[in-house]
Amino acid sequence: MANHKSAEKRARQSVRRNKVNSQSMGEVRTFEKKLRSAIGSKNKEESQKLLVLFSSKVGKAAQKGRLHMKTAARKISRLSRQVSGLS
Repeated sequence: MANHKSAEKRARQSVRRNKVNSQSMGEVRTFEKKLRSAIGSKNKEESQKLLVLFSSKVGKAAQKGRLHMKTAARKISRLSRQVSGLS
């Protein structure tokens, strides 16, 4: 438990930030699952639309520091390669 006023404030900020970060990363994971299922069903049009949305969400999360930039780049690269490989 925080003993100082500033420590109490930091604890409140931490809780708020954790909630926002968890929500953002949850959205990223959901979009990744949707995209992977579209790739699995070989639906090229839907996969291309979802790839744009996914790369936007992942890029934003990386920009905010919720995900490492290179991790985001790797995920986008691998999934875009899979989407482009669909016939």
